[in-house]
Amino acid sequence: MTNYCGDMKRIKYKKVRKVQPNYYEYTGVHKTDPVEMQLFVYDDAGYEEYKKVSLLRVKKEIEDELQTDDVKWFNIHGLHDVELIKHIGEMLAVEAFIISDILNVSRRSKMEELDQVLFFSIKSVLPGNDYDALAIEQISFLLKDNVLVSFQEKKSDFFTHIRERIKTHSGIVRKRKNDYLLYLLLEAVMENFYITIEFYEDQIEALLVEAKSSDKPDVLVRIEKNREHINFLKRAILPLRDALFNLKSEHHEDRYDGIEESNYGLFARLHQKSLEILEQIEYDMNTLDSASSFYFSSQSHRMNEIMKILTAVSVIFMPLTFIVGVYGMNFDIMPELRLKYGYFLVLAAMFLLVLGMIFFFKRKKWF
Repeated sequence: MTNYCGDMKRIKYKKVRKVQPNYYEYTGVHKTDPVEMQLFVYDDAGYEEYKKVSLLRVKKEIEDELQTDDVKWFNIHGLHDVELIKHIGEMLAVEAFIISDILNVSRRSKMEELDQVLFFSIKSVLPGNDYDALAIEQISFLLKDNVLVSFQEKKSDFFTHIRERIKTHSGIVRKRKNDYLLYLLLEAVMENFYITIEFYEDQIEALLVEAKSSDKPDVLVRIEKNREHINFLKRAILPLRDALFNLKSEHHEDRYDGIEESNYGLFARLHQKSLEILEQIEYDMNTLDSASSFYFSSQSHRMNEIMKILTAVSVIFMPLTFIVGVYGMNFDIMPELRLKYGYFLVLAAMFLLVLGMIFFFKRKKWF
């Protein structure tokens, strides 16, 4: 299961850093930790792991003619060393705009198919420690020949279980090529969407219950915050869905040579997962709409009850005010003014009138 840490960055949804095409600049916030590089070289017979490997050693392993059939997974933690990322792109003979897209983490998820390179850029989304924040990290993949390169903004444990499968020869990962490894890595990132959706669904369900009974204004604020988060999830998964659809739907003559025909079904499975995520997002958006409707309906009902009570009180006091107004007139000839018990008789009549009106309103179920 994928875990998440508390130091993940906050994303302000409406601020997007604009960078000129082919201009190398890292636009993220993780700029303090040193860049670390790891290399896995494996086949069905065995594997080698190189921690904190140098770029020179990576180049040597990639160009080793004795290991042309081995899968080489080159992983980079940290993108703020722009010159290093640039050298990696030059080593792999990758187009300049691809390196620019890797460094510019404000861009949407995308897929590019070039002559010998398949490029994926995907957002990893997890709930942050702050309720008002999402933890967003852009992860990019380059698939070329027998090499798979993954770029992460910072060190994380998204792919720990995949490394363990390679080390322990668990499953079929060491029997397959790097396109299967790409499938596993993409699947691991997409699992974070399920974790995030599950987290916010708990919040949304609680809000739905609270919206039915509470009149606190912060309920509506929290509903809108959750709506922003779910909308961001939707914006993050939509381009990935489109990219996976394009990849799985290509005709045989157009297919990228780096992916075996038998593995296109795996990417079709990822496309199906993206559809499931979108369906769940739509369900959550509808639930939030229901919570908003419940909140406003509850407010309207509460206001109607208040107005009903105030109207009933006003109606009850109207005849009493009339009676008091009549006997407040300063005319000499008013027979009732001379009665010995006139004051008490009027009070009794007023009291009976009030009781009669209350009984009438109750019988009509007006309050």
